[in-house]
Amino acid sequence: MTEAGGAHQAESDDIADVPKTVAVMFLKERVYATFTGLAIVLVVYTSTGHHSAAYAFEILLLGVFAVVLAGFASDGIAHLAVHRTFPHGEDLRTLLRVAASGLGTLLLPLGMITLAWLDVLKLQTALLIAGYIYIGTLGLIGWLAVRRADITWWQKLAALITLVLIGLVVLSIQVLAHSH
Repeated sequence: MTEAGGAHQAESDDIADVPKTVAVMFLKERVYATFTGLAIVLVVYTSTGHHSAAYAFEILLLGVFAVVLAGFASDGIAHLAVHRTFPHGEDLRTLLRVAASGLGTLLLPLGMITLAWLDVLKLQTALLIAGYIYIGTLGLIGWLAVRRADITWWQKLAALITLVLIGLVVLSIQVLAHSH
């Protein structure tokens, strides 16, 4: 095969990997946003006597928005480093969709806090439900990550348990950092 043919083959391999890369980006963004949201919910939950539903709503919205914005900036910088140009066109739209997917992790938890704001639920209850929503989201993300892997069922289980343990460590560190 000629060098040009080899370059063409490498390009077509890169193109074939694009959907997988985008899927990974979506999962990554949701993991970051979910961990951030869960940490914020837990910190506010442990100190609800000092905070209102309006504060909980604002701090969760701003905290997750900030991590999503940081992810967007990181993906933009990575694109610039790899492609030597700013993302534009379809690449920029993809980065924006990935970032927006992270914001999707706010819908149900903010809905619960809104119910507390409207005095339908107590804030503690709303935050507890929001925490369970985030934990369920992490479990679903973990399952999506391992479900089609070419490994045995017990390796999938081990991978999922490892993800949960790593998640608990990350969560503990985030709660510790946010509680001081």
